[in-house]
Amino acid sequence: MTSCPALPDGFDLTDPDLYAHRVPLPEFALLRRTAPVSWIPQPHGLAGFADDGYWAVTRHADVRWVSARPEVFSSALNTSVIRFHPSIRGEQIDAQKLMMLNMDPPEHTRVRQIVQRGFTPRAVRSLEGALRARARAIVAAARERGSGDFVADIACELPLQAIAELIGIPQHDRARIFDWTNKMIAYDDPELAVTEETGTRSAAELIAYAMDLAAARGARPAADIVSRLVAAEGEGNLRSDEFGFFVLMLAVAGNETTRNAISHGMHAFLAHPEQWELYRRERPATAAEEIVRWATPVVSFQRTATCDTELGGVRIAKGHRVGLFYASANHDPEVFEDPGTFDITRDPNPHLGFGGGGPHFCLGKSLAVLEIGLVFDAIADAAPGIRQAGEPRRLRSAWLNGIKELRVTYGP
Repeated sequence: MTSCPALPDGFDLTDPDLYAHRVPLPEFALLRRTAPVSWIPQPHGLAGFADDGYWAVTRHADVRWVSARPEVFSSALNTSVIRFHPSIRGEQIDAQKLMMLNMDPPEHTRVRQIVQRGFTPRAVRSLEGALRARARAIVAAARERGSGDFVADIACELPLQAIAELIGIPQHDRARIFDWTNKMIAYDDPELAVTEETGTRSAAELIAYAMDLAAARGARPAADIVSRLVAAEGEGNLRSDEFGFFVLMLAVAGNETTRNAISHGMHAFLAHPEQWELYRRERPATAAEEIVRWATPVVSFQRTATCDTELGGVRIAKGHRVGLFYASANHDPEVFEDPGTFDITRDPNPHLGFGGGGPHFCLGKSLAVLEIGLVFDAIADAAPGIRQAGEPRRLRSAWLNGIKELRVTYGP
C-alpha cells in the first residue's frame, strides 16, 4: 500500500468530525504533491464495508480518468457513498443500488436516458420565469424579517421549490421533503439528534411518497415530468420503485447540494466584499460556476475497482474502494491559477463540482446553475446590503460540505 508518510497517523479524509470544522485543503495539497493516489487505512468495517480502508484520489486529472471508466471503477459494487455508519447492514447498502447514482452501464444508461427528458434545455428554460418569481419572493420575505438564518430563509427554499416545480410535487408538501432529506443526510451530526434508524425511515417515507405519486400519474397522466417518466408509452418508463429512488436522489443531489452551494456562495461573497460589489454591478455569467468550484458541496464519491488496475503509477487491487475527492481536484494548481482565490470572473473554469465527467456527470447542472444565478440576482436587487452576523455553523458529514446555519442581517 502507498500511504502518505507526511499525514498524521490515523488521519482519515472521510472523518465527519473533520468536516464539522473545515475541508482539509492543506492535507489535500500535501497528497497532490507527495502521494496523489494514496492508501488511507481505516479500522475494519468503520465505513460500513468489510474492508480496511480506501484509496484517496486527489489530482484533477486522476479524478477525471476514474470517472470516465465505469467498467474499471464501479459505482454499483459498493455504491457511491464513501462512508456509511458502521452499523449499516449489507441489505441496506444493496437497497441503494436502485438509485441511478449507484448504477453502472448498461442499467445506468437505460435509466438516465429516461430521466434526462426532464432536464432538457427546453425543460429547464420553461422553469426560469416561475423560479425567478419564486427567488424574488423568497428574498423579499427574508428582507422583510430584517435578519435571520440565511440557510433556512433563502438557501434551502429555491432548490426545494424547483424540485417541486420540476416533478409536480405540490408546493405544500415541500416541508415534508425538506424534513425527510435533512434526516437522511444528518445522522452523522449529533446536534441534530437524528439516528441512523430515523434516517433510514425518512428515506423509506420519501420513496413511498414518490411511488404513490408515480402510481397516481400512471393511472391518470398529467402535464408534468412524473407522467413523462412513468407513463411514457413506447419510450420506456421507470418502474414505481425506480421513480421513488430517482426522487430520493433528487432530494439529496438536487436539493442538498444546491442549497449548500448557495450557502457557501453567500459566505464567500460576505468574506470577499469586493467580489460582491463586482457581482452587484456586473452580474457575470461565470459567477455560478465559481461558486460551485469554491463550495464543492459533495466532497467525495467513491468507486470500486472491478479488476486489478493501475492509477497514477499505483497498483489498485480488485475490490478496493477508491475515493474521488472533488474538493481537492477543484484546488489543483495544475488546472486552476491561484485556486485559493474566490474569483467570480474565473474563465475557463473546468471544476469538478458537478462530477468528473463520464456517465455520472450531474444531470441537473443547468438547473443548479440557473437557481444559483436567480438567487444571487434577487439578493443583489432586494438585499444588496446583506451582512454576516455570525460564523457559519458546519454540518458534521463524511461526504457533504454543508453549512447548517449562517446568521445574517438582510439590510442596513
